[in-house]
Amino acid sequence: MHAYLKVDHVDKAFTRGTATTQVLRDVTLTIERGEFVSIIGHSGCGKSTLLNLIAGLTPVSAGAILLENKEVNAPGPDRAVVFQNHSLLPWLSVYDNVRLAVDKVFGAGKTRAERRDWVMHNLDLVQMVHAKDKRPSEISGGMKQRVGLARALSMEPKILLLDEPFGALDALTRAHLQDQVMEIHARLGATTIMITHDVDEAALLSDRIVMMTNGPSATIGDILGVPLPRPRRRLELAANPTYLRTREAVLKFLYERHRFVEAA
Repeated sequence: MHAYLKVDHVDKAFTRGTATTQVLRDVTLTIERGEFVSIIGHSGCGKSTLLNLIAGLTPVSAGAILLENKEVNAPGPDRAVVFQNHSLLPWLSVYDNVRLAVDKVFGAGKTRAERRDWVMHNLDLVQMVHAKDKRPSEISGGMKQRVGLARALSMEPKILLLDEPFGALDALTRAHLQDQVMEIHARLGATTIMITHDVDEAALLSDRIVMMTNGPSATIGDILGVPLPRPRRRLELAANPTYLRTREAVLKFLYERHRFVEAA
């Protein structure tokens, strides 16, 4: 039986002039349909590079990435990315930013009325229907990220890729969006991979946490399962022994890597 997504002995190197930098080395990972997996590690460990490889935004140097046993070698609507920078088009309304993606993916398969309904459905998922006629400059950072998430979900991707989507937000907005992502994941069962620096975020949201060694030539140092039942409520988890053990294990892994960097 094939894994839903398989990263198979992947290397990634970048060459600039005569210099070559090995960013990732022999990365192997399998992800099952419906899983929520976080990737965490120190800056420069290749987290975002790995996400870009899965998105097809950059080619692997060696190995292969397979989605439903088909090789990933180019971008596609089956892998939607939400970046830390919302990447909304500033001259389009909230509605039109999402509609652009819907028209691209479903222009031949849905009528105009069906596409409109689908845009509104996805805006409703992220509670942004009230702002559908506003432009990005007229809404907050958290609202922009909601629109970016709606746009990604509207494509009905097989994999939702989140590249530190809450990193630039204040703590309260981040908490609200984390809760919303958990609700959406529970409702849709979307296979999700998230890059994060936030240990608490990883422990709260994930089924598994992939911990990367330091770069260059980073690889997977350990994978930690998070056996917390869903739905999860952050206040109830504050004193949960499993949550605290998970958080402690990730912190210990990262702290040991930090000591290694300082000693080098």
